Amino acid sequence: MGNNVAIIKSNKDTRYGLDSIVTHDGVKLPCLPLANLLSFKENIGAEAYDKLEVIGIDEAQFFEDLYDFCSKAADQDGKTVIVAGLDGDYLRRSFGAVLDIIPIADTVTKLTARCEVCGEHALFTLRKTDETKAELIAGAEVYMPVCRKHYISGQMVKDATKAVLESQNMECSSTVDSVVLNTAVCNEIFPCRIRQISPSILYHENDRRDD
Repeated sequence: MGNNVAIIKSNKDTRYGLDSIVTHDGVKLPCLPLANLLSFKENIGAEAYDKLEVIGIDEAQFFEDLYDFCSKAADQDGKTVIVAGLDGDYLRRSFGAVLDIIPIADTVTKLTARCEVCGEHALFTLRKTDETKAELIAGAEVYMPVCRKHYISGQMVKDATKAVLESQNMECSSTVDSVVLNTAVCNEIFPCRIRQISPSILYHENDRRDD
């Protein structure tokens, strides 16, 4: 935290330690991990809070009190609040309260990544495991950014492969490339090509079949 700037993140995110946020290119910034935003002022003290000009919130989707905190900090306390978070989960459903604060925001910028398969703009996140809970904090071992086309094809492959494994009473492992086993047979890939392969190769196989 600087003299006039503070960064908050959810204490659920422990990937890079509790007291910092880290970008994909390694830039690290100190932050304050909290369970809820409305405890922020109490945590740093009223005097320190009053001196703040800018408050940054990372992984905003994990804060249930996001709307209440942002409206109070901006409307009543005169703070500039910068919020970063996911607007949708891996099922492309509204995630947390991020969409709730759009009506009170001055500006909204939607960023995209690059599809890990084809390099196009990645609008969605594909989860590579069979875990179904909405909150699953992880990195590239669990999630991959994908475009619309490869989100749809990726879900189809996951669903088909899971069905085959379950029909053969085989346990589904944690990632797509380990779920696709050489004994599984599904309609998305030629049986002779079934093997343990990476997600990117898997999706390219589907593209060839579509062509």
